[in-house]
Amino acid sequence: MLWIALISSSCRAKKELSASEKVIKNPALTSKYAKLLNVDENKIKNIKLYTFINDWYGVKYKYGGKTKQGVDCSGFTSILYRDVYEISLNGTASSIFYQSQTITKGYLKEGDLVFFKIENENVNHIGVYLQNNKFVHASVKNGVMIDDLDEPYYKKYFYKAGKIGLK
Repeated sequence: MLWIALISSSCRAKKELSASEKVIKNPALTSKYAKLLNVDENKIKNIKLYTFINDWYGVKYKYGGKTKQGVDCSGFTSILYRDVYEISLNGTASSIFYQSQTITKGYLKEGDLVFFKIENENVNHIGVYLQNNKFVHASVKNGVMIDDLDEPYYKKYFYKAGKIGLK
């Protein structure tokens, strides 16, 4: 009897882990992205986000692509939002822009969206803001990578920042 009581009480004591608690800390990943973003390691808190980026980093660009065999900017952003934030985004960079709430560039937070008009009058490129003016995106030339909003190219074509369903 005592044995049954012990087993049942220990089972009841188990707590369901939240999604963020299920992610194991990864010092190598934290260090890598702290260096890439030029921030202190303690600033790399969303391990799920950086694990996702790490898994996709370098995947080649493919217009309309949504797989690790090739992905475009809106496909990458949609997959990131689905897998990291459990938010469904669909469509082109332009249609996602119209679904977002515009925010001031100076108020960007990790997970916010950055939109570009690259030699076009419509929004035609999208990325996800990280920290310290850096964003992750699928570039035509280099695939999934991290760039800085102050690089002359991105500074020239930056249009607006936006937020969708994140706190």
